[in-house]
Amino acid sequence: MKQHHIQIADFKVGNDLPFVLFAGPCVIEGEDFSLDVAKQIRDICLDVGVSLVFKSSFDKANRTSVDGFRGPGLDEGLRILQRVKDEVGVPIITDVHTPEQVEPVAKVADILQTPAFLCRQTDFITAVAKAGKPVNVKKGQFLAPWDMPHVLEKAKSTGNADIMLCDRGTSFGYNNLVSDFRSLIVMAQTGAPVVFDATHSVQQPGGLGGATGGNREYVPDLARAAVAVGVAAVFMEVHPDPDHAKSDGPNSVALADLKGLLMTLKDIDKVVKKY
Repeated sequence: MKQHHIQIADFKVGNDLPFVLFAGPCVIEGEDFSLDVAKQIRDICLDVGVSLVFKSSFDKANRTSVDGFRGPGLDEGLRILQRVKDEVGVPIITDVHTPEQVEPVAKVADILQTPAFLCRQTDFITAVAKAGKPVNVKKGQFLAPWDMPHVLEKAKSTGNADIMLCDRGTSFGYNNLVSDFRSLIVMAQTGAPVVFDATHSVQQPGGLGGATGGNREYVPDLARAAVAVGVAAVFMEVHPDPDHAKSDGPNSVALADLKGLLMTLKDIDKVVKKY
């Protein structure tokens, strides 16, 4: 199967190309905060030689509790992401949750991302793909990897070929996820670029009762394993102080640990892809 390459800014994303990093805080926690973290991640990626797409959400629509912090909302969130894009000079990936959000988000984001829980919603997937921007489709925790070609075909039926498939763990009993690395191989057989979400894969959904827990100590090992299999991109939620993050702190990578991990991942990627 020929591997499809997707142009993002001045680099390409593909399973047989050097891996790209999708990274940033789970949710936008403020304008200055977002700019500062984006600059730090950008500088780390420049030092290591890894292409970056900055990730942060304007709204976390799937919080465990009604009291969970959701973010600044669509208009303010997109304004902040546009400023990050313009001033930090990095492309943007962010989630869309409804068809109505697609048009305004597509004006700012270089990649639109669909939440895992919505991957089987045909009208939603096609609405996002119709925007004509690259799309990162997260595999539902409840789906087998061999179910994802059907989701891919739904998206591609719009005429948009720039679709990525993302693994973020599979439900394993209650409040637990496991990573089956066969998923990366199976999804890559479609030719679509495959993304491994290293931080959501260690979530414990609802594991803290009113909030989601996680085991961030496993993120480096899972990321190394995914890059050893061969992926187009690695997705990581990165925060300067994960213990005090407003969303997904238990499974976020500490900013201080990012450079060392990226250096290791790049070394593995070079061996696997022979570049």
